Amino acid sequence: MTFTNRVIILLLWASFFSCQKEQKEVAKKPNILLIVVDDLGYADFKPFQQQGQKAVTPNMARLADAGTVYTQAYVTAPVCSPSRAGLITGKNQFRWDKPASWGPGLPDSVKTIAEYLKTAGYTTARIGKNDLGQKFHRNDVREFPLHHGYDEFLGFSAHAHDYWLNSTAIEKRTPDPKGTSALLGPLMHNMGKKSYEEGYLTEIFTDEAVDYIKRKKDTSFFLTLSYNAVHHLIHEVPKKYLDKYDVPEIPNYDPDSLLTYKNHDAGSYAAYYDKYSRIGAIQSPEMRNYYLANLNCLDDNLGRVLDALKEERIDDETIIFFISDNGGSPLTGSDNSPLTAGKYSLWEGGIRVPMIMVWPGTTVPGTIENAYVSAMDILPTIAKASNFTIEDTEIDGIDLRQPNPDRLLVWKWQKTWAARKGNWKLTNAKENHWKSEPSEYYIKPIIDDLSLKLFDLSKDPGERNNLANEYPEKVKALEDLYIQWCAEHIE
Repeated sequence: MTFTNRVIILLLWASFFSCQKEQKEVAKKPNILLIVVDDLGYADFKPFQQQGQKAVTPNMARLADAGTVYTQAYVTAPVCSPSRAGLITGKNQFRWDKPASWGPGLPDSVKTIAEYLKTAGYTTARIGKNDLGQKFHRNDVREFPLHHGYDEFLGFSAHAHDYWLNSTAIEKRTPDPKGTSALLGPLMHNMGKKSYEEGYLTEIFTDEAVDYIKRKKDTSFFLTLSYNAVHHLIHEVPKKYLDKYDVPEIPNYDPDSLLTYKNHDAGSYAAYYDKYSRIGAIQSPEMRNYYLANLNCLDDNLGRVLDALKEERIDDETIIFFISDNGGSPLTGSDNSPLTAGKYSLWEGGIRVPMIMVWPGTTVPGTIENAYVSAMDILPTIAKASNFTIEDTEIDGIDLRQPNPDRLLVWKWQKTWAARKGNWKLTNAKENHWKSEPSEYYIKPIIDDLSLKLFDLSKDPGERNNLANEYPEKVKALEDLYIQWCAEHIE
């Protein structure tokens, strides 16, 4: 073989391998990491922090600096189950949940982000909280992650879970281990269970997420990392964080102890949960410090996940969405200022939440987007990024990169409802869903009844100036739009 022929063959081989590499790079779609946190206060998110005791969240700030922060991001409900249903389907969940309840469930006819991405060739996993409000603790139902698009699941199906007590042993010793919020014991793991004899739940979820990232770094993956922090029980935090915020350890639940349950049913975990999930046994100033400790721990763990992406050299090929499932709770010490009220209501404090999108090569680092958007917009945005078609012609979300300043957003939650179009919001919001006094950070509504209230959110995001009497035509226009939307879209 002549020298010239050898050179030609080498060039052909080089060209072949180069094409193979290019095809592989083209074939690999961006990873999608969806981080959902629980009951995060609006002002406890660093870009929105107001006066008062500041939350320590450098890793949330790190995310914010890397992408786009949405100052007017909305979820579809003021509590976790319906909000999460809207998030993963891109649709208002009360389309199929006529009572606008705590438990919308997930119909077979409504497709999820995970199902779309799995069809598009992604490996999929959910780690953490799975709460669609129905059929808790079961793995044989549509609401269970493995039955709506996820290949893997490690977590729990309920409103909340104890942070420390995650073993089979404690489950066997507890007379009531399977409440909807008062839940403890081993985690659900695919179609079985996984017991943790020790460890803190926020750190367990992070460990599992980091492991998944390392295992799947060479694939196109979709990971939903759904922390239960900073939901009650807010006092359950590793000691180094308690010491940092100068709050004492409170003994963990022990079914054999009577000391923790004075005036409560001995041995009942529900009684322990009830005692510490409201202002009373823990007073408001102290509750705030427990909340800050819990949030600080959550943020440190968020940093570990971001570090893992960087260490595996896939941070520049991973799109990240970060969002809270609803506003901060009145009972945990969270701070939603300047927004009125919080979780459990359709005031801004219940449905306007911190949200970030980091899309390397697309989002400009450090961008602030003031147009109003929705959690429902995450699905259409992912569809654009991953090049799949949304089959549902009645999707409610739109691409986050193209916010519509005049879109109609509607909410329905039990007996209350709200509608926003442009700067105007109409609502009959009433705050009446919790059992004790709120924390000192809670901003009370100006009117606490089911009357119609109108606000210009461009001038009054805190909803302190009711303009219903001044602009009756606006009231009628928005009320008519809401009624028309419900007539056309609710099944």
